[in-house]
Amino acid sequence: MEEFAQFTVDGQRLYGMLHTPDGTPPASGWPSVVLLHGFTGQRVEPHRNFVLFSRLLASSGVASLRFDFRGSGESQGDFSEMTVSREVQDTVAAFEYMRRQPRLDPERVMLLGFSMGAMVASLSLAQVRPHRLALWAPALPELWLAHLRGGYMPSTITDMNGWPLGREFLMEVTRVRPLEAAAAWSGVAHVVHGDADETCPPEYGVRYAEALGCDATGIPGAGHTFDSLQAVEQLHQVTARFFMGG
Repeated sequence: MEEFAQFTVDGQRLYGMLHTPDGTPPASGWPSVVLLHGFTGQRVEPHRNFVLFSRLLASSGVASLRFDFRGSGESQGDFSEMTVSREVQDTVAAFEYMRRQPRLDPERVMLLGFSMGAMVASLSLAQVRPHRLALWAPALPELWLAHLRGGYMPSTITDMNGWPLGREFLMEVTRVRPLEAAAAWSGVAHVVHGDADETCPPEYGVRYAEALGCDATGIPGAGHTFDSLQAVEQLHQVTARFFMGG
Protein backbone atom coordinates (compact mmCIF):
# COMPACT_ATOMS: atom_id res chain seq x y z
CA MET A 1 0.00 0.00 0.00
CA GLU A 2 1.37 3.42 -0.97
CA GLU A 3 -0.23 6.70 0.00
CA PHE A 4 0.65 10.37 -0.14
CA ALA A 5 2.07 11.76 3.12
CA GLN A 6 2.41 15.31 4.37
CA PHE A 7 3.36 17.06 7.60
CA THR A 8 4.32 20.58 8.62
CA VAL A 9 7.45 22.19 10.06
CA ASP A 10 7.36 25.90 10.97
CA GLY A 11 4.34 26.46 8.76
CA GLN A 12 5.87 24.81 5.67
CA ARG A 13 4.49 21.61 4.16
CA LEU A 14 6.72 18.59 3.57
CA TYR A 15 5.52 16.00 1.08
CA GLY A 16 6.35 12.33 0.81
CA MET A 17 5.13 8.80 0.27
CA LEU A 18 4.18 6.33 2.99
CA HIS A 19 4.65 2.65 2.14
CA THR A 20 2.96 0.00 4.30
CA PRO A 21 2.85 -3.80 3.96
CA ASP A 22 -0.31 -5.55 2.83
CA GLY A 23 -2.36 -7.57 5.28
CA THR A 24 -2.95 -7.35 9.01
CA PRO A 25 -0.14 -5.81 11.05
CA PRO A 26 1.28 -7.48 14.16
CA ALA A 27 -0.38 -6.58 17.46
CA SER A 28 2.28 -3.95 18.13
CA GLY A 29 2.15 -2.59 14.56
CA TRP A 30 4.54 -2.78 11.63
CA PRO A 31 8.16 -1.72 12.13
CA SER A 32 9.09 1.21 9.89
CA VAL A 33 11.97 3.20 8.40
CA VAL A 34 12.32 6.94 7.73
CA LEU A 35 14.47 7.60 4.63
CA LEU A 36 16.59 10.78 4.37
CA HIS A 37 17.73 11.84 0.90
CA GLY A 38 21.02 13.49 0.01
CA PHE A 39 22.22 16.99 -0.88
CA THR A 40 20.18 18.37 -3.84
CA GLY A 41 18.31 15.06 -3.85
CA GLN A 42 14.67 14.16 -3.29
CA ARG A 43 12.51 11.27 -2.15
CA VAL A 44 13.07 9.17 -5.30
CA GLU A 45 16.90 9.40 -5.51
CA PRO A 46 19.09 8.11 -8.39
CA HIS A 47 18.01 4.88 -10.07
CA ARG A 48 14.72 5.21 -8.09
CA ASN A 49 16.75 3.85 -5.20
CA PHE A 50 14.38 4.99 -2.46
CA VAL A 51 11.26 3.90 -4.33
CA LEU A 52 12.57 0.41 -5.01
CA PHE A 53 13.93 0.00 -1.51
CA SER A 54 10.67 1.12 0.12
CA ARG A 55 8.76 -1.40 -1.98
CA LEU A 56 11.22 -4.14 -1.02
CA LEU A 57 10.75 -3.28 2.64
CA ALA A 58 6.96 -3.33 2.32
CA SER A 59 7.08 -6.80 0.74
CA SER A 60 9.16 -7.89 3.76
CA GLY A 61 6.79 -6.54 6.39
CA VAL A 62 8.43 -3.16 7.06
CA ALA A 63 6.75 0.19 6.42
CA SER A 64 8.67 3.29 5.33
CA LEU A 65 8.40 7.01 4.73
CA ARG A 66 10.42 8.74 2.05
CA PHE A 67 9.95 12.51 1.96
CA ASP A 68 11.47 15.70 0.56
CA PHE A 69 13.27 17.99 2.97
CA ARG A 70 12.09 21.61 2.94
CA GLY A 71 13.44 23.35 -0.15
CA SER A 72 13.96 20.04 -1.98
CA GLY A 73 11.76 18.00 -4.29
CA GLU A 74 8.11 19.03 -3.97
CA SER A 75 8.21 20.23 -0.37
CA GLN A 76 7.66 23.88 0.43
CA GLY A 77 10.52 26.27 1.19
CA ASP A 78 13.47 27.41 -0.89
CA PHE A 79 16.76 25.58 -1.24
CA SER A 80 18.61 28.79 -0.31
CA GLU A 81 17.14 28.40 3.20
CA MET A 82 18.40 24.85 3.59
CA THR A 83 20.72 24.14 6.53
CA VAL A 84 21.74 20.98 8.34
CA SER A 85 19.82 22.02 11.46
CA ARG A 86 16.64 22.61 9.40
CA GLU A 87 16.95 19.09 7.99
CA VAL A 88 17.38 17.73 11.52
CA GLN A 89 14.11 19.53 12.38
CA ASP A 90 12.46 17.89 9.38
CA THR A 91 13.73 14.48 10.50
CA VAL A 92 12.30 14.95 13.99
CA ALA A 93 8.94 15.89 12.45
CA ALA A 94 9.04 12.82 10.18
CA PHE A 95 9.57 10.58 13.22
CA GLU A 96 6.68 12.23 15.03
CA TYR A 97 4.53 11.62 11.95
CA MET A 98 5.46 7.92 11.83
CA ARG A 99 4.92 7.42 15.55
CA ARG A 100 1.38 8.74 15.15
CA GLN A 101 0.42 6.26 12.41
CA PRO A 102 -2.13 3.76 13.78
CA ARG A 103 -0.79 0.59 12.12
CA LEU A 104 2.89 1.23 12.89
CA ASP A 105 4.89 0.34 16.00
CA PRO A 106 5.99 3.63 17.63
CA GLU A 107 8.87 1.82 19.37
CA ARG A 108 10.35 0.38 16.17
CA VAL A 109 10.86 3.38 13.90
CA MET A 110 14.24 3.05 12.18
CA LEU A 111 16.36 5.52 10.23
CA LEU A 112 18.19 5.42 6.90
CA GLY A 113 20.28 8.27 5.52
CA PHE A 114 22.01 8.58 2.16
CA SER A 115 25.03 10.89 1.67
CA MET A 116 24.22 14.22 3.37
CA GLY A 117 21.07 12.51 4.62
CA ALA A 118 23.36 10.11 6.51
CA MET A 119 25.11 13.06 8.14
CA VAL A 120 21.73 14.55 9.08
CA ALA A 121 20.67 11.14 10.42
CA SER A 122 23.68 11.01 12.72
CA LEU A 123 23.02 14.52 14.01
CA SER A 124 19.37 13.57 14.68
CA LEU A 125 20.06 10.46 16.77
CA ALA A 126 19.74 12.01 20.22
CA GLN A 127 16.37 13.54 19.34
CA VAL A 128 14.66 10.76 17.37
CA ARG A 129 16.15 7.67 19.11
CA PRO A 130 15.70 5.25 16.18
CA HIS A 131 15.29 1.54 16.75
CA ARG A 132 18.08 0.92 14.18
CA LEU A 133 20.24 3.10 11.94
CA ALA A 134 21.60 2.47 8.44
CA LEU A 135 23.88 4.85 6.56
CA TRP A 136 24.50 4.74 2.81
CA ALA A 137 27.65 6.49 1.52
CA PRO A 138 27.68 8.95 4.45
CA ALA A 139 29.00 12.47 3.94
CA LEU A 140 31.21 14.50 6.26
CA PRO A 141 31.38 18.31 6.61
CA GLU A 142 34.70 18.58 4.78
CA LEU A 143 32.86 17.70 1.57
CA TRP A 144 31.58 21.31 1.44
CA LEU A 145 34.74 23.11 2.51
CA ALA A 146 35.79 23.45 -1.14
CA HIS A 147 32.88 25.88 -1.60
CA LEU A 148 34.48 28.27 0.86
CA ARG A 149 37.18 29.17 -1.70
CA GLY A 150 40.18 29.28 0.54
CA GLY A 151 38.30 30.55 3.58
CA TYR A 152 36.13 33.15 1.81
CA MET A 153 32.55 33.12 3.07
CA PRO A 154 30.01 34.39 0.48
CA SER A 155 27.81 37.21 1.77
CA THR A 156 24.52 35.87 0.41
CA ILE A 157 23.88 33.08 -2.10
CA THR A 158 26.39 30.94 -4.01
CA ASP A 159 25.29 29.72 -7.44
CA MET A 160 26.25 26.06 -7.21
CA ASN A 161 25.49 24.61 -10.63
CA GLY A 162 22.07 26.25 -10.59
CA TRP A 163 21.35 25.55 -6.92
CA PRO A 164 21.11 28.64 -4.66
CA LEU A 165 23.37 27.55 -1.81
CA GLY A 166 22.81 29.78 1.22
CA ARG A 167 25.48 31.42 3.35
CA GLU A 168 23.89 30.00 6.51
CA PHE A 169 24.41 26.46 5.25
CA LEU A 170 28.13 27.05 4.64
CA MET A 171 28.56 28.76 8.01
CA GLU A 172 26.86 25.93 9.86
CA VAL A 173 28.24 22.91 8.01
CA THR A 174 31.79 23.75 9.14
CA ARG A 175 30.66 23.48 12.77
CA VAL A 176 28.56 20.30 12.87
CA ARG A 177 30.12 17.17 14.37
CA PRO A 178 28.31 14.10 13.04
CA LEU A 179 30.98 11.63 14.14
CA GLU A 180 30.75 12.89 17.71
CA ALA A 181 26.97 12.56 17.57
CA ALA A 182 27.32 9.02 16.21
CA ALA A 183 29.82 8.05 18.92
CA ALA A 184 27.49 9.36 21.65
CA TRP A 185 24.71 7.01 20.46
CA SER A 186 24.71 3.39 21.62
CA GLY A 187 22.18 1.83 19.28
CA VAL A 188 22.39 -0.79 16.53
CA ALA A 189 23.78 0.49 13.22
CA HIS A 190 25.22 -0.54 9.88
CA VAL A 191 27.13 1.40 7.20
CA VAL A 192 27.15 0.59 3.46
CA HIS A 193 29.61 2.28 1.10
CA GLY A 194 30.77 1.80 -2.47
CA ASP A 195 34.52 1.24 -2.66
CA ALA A 196 34.75 3.39 -5.82
CA ASP A 197 32.89 6.37 -4.34
CA GLU A 198 34.68 9.55 -5.41
CA THR A 199 32.16 11.96 -3.87
CA CYS A 200 32.23 10.62 -0.31
CA PRO A 201 35.36 8.45 -0.11
CA PRO A 202 35.05 5.01 1.51
CA GLU A 203 37.18 6.38 4.35
CA TYR A 204 34.12 8.38 5.42
CA GLY A 205 32.15 5.17 5.85
CA VAL A 206 34.96 3.63 7.88
CA ARG A 207 35.04 6.64 10.18
CA TYR A 208 31.29 6.46 10.74
CA ALA A 209 31.44 2.72 11.44
CA GLU A 210 34.24 3.27 13.97
CA ALA A 211 32.26 6.05 15.67
CA LEU A 212 29.12 3.92 15.80
CA GLY A 213 30.99 0.76 16.80
CA CYS A 214 29.25 -1.15 14.04
CA ASP A 215 29.95 -3.25 10.96
CA ALA A 216 30.32 -1.81 7.48
CA THR A 217 29.70 -3.38 4.10
CA GLY A 218 31.82 -2.31 1.12
CA ILE A 219 30.29 -2.87 -2.30
CA PRO A 220 33.02 -3.59 -4.89
CA GLY A 221 33.13 -1.19 -7.83
CA ALA A 222 30.18 0.90 -6.63
CA GLY A 223 30.25 4.69 -6.92
CA HIS A 224 28.42 7.21 -4.79
CA THR A 225 24.94 6.38 -6.10
CA PHE A 226 25.61 2.62 -6.32
CA ASP A 227 25.43 2.88 -10.08
CA SER A 228 25.03 -0.66 -11.36
CA LEU A 229 22.20 -3.16 -11.12
CA GLN A 230 24.38 -5.53 -9.12
CA ALA A 231 25.45 -2.81 -6.68
CA VAL A 232 21.86 -1.65 -6.13
CA GLU A 233 20.68 -5.20 -5.52
CA GLN A 234 23.45 -5.82 -2.98
CA LEU A 235 22.79 -2.47 -1.29
CA HIS A 236 19.10 -3.21 -0.91
CA GLN A 237 19.49 -6.81 0.22
CA VAL A 238 22.13 -6.01 2.84
CA THR A 239 20.12 -3.10 4.24
CA ALA A 240 16.75 -4.88 4.24
CA ARG A 241 18.29 -7.85 6.05
CA PHE A 242 19.73 -5.46 8.64
CA PHE A 243 16.39 -3.73 9.23
CA MET A 244 14.64 -7.08 9.61
CA GLY A 245 17.10 -8.05 12.32
CA GLY A 246 19.34 -10.39 10.34
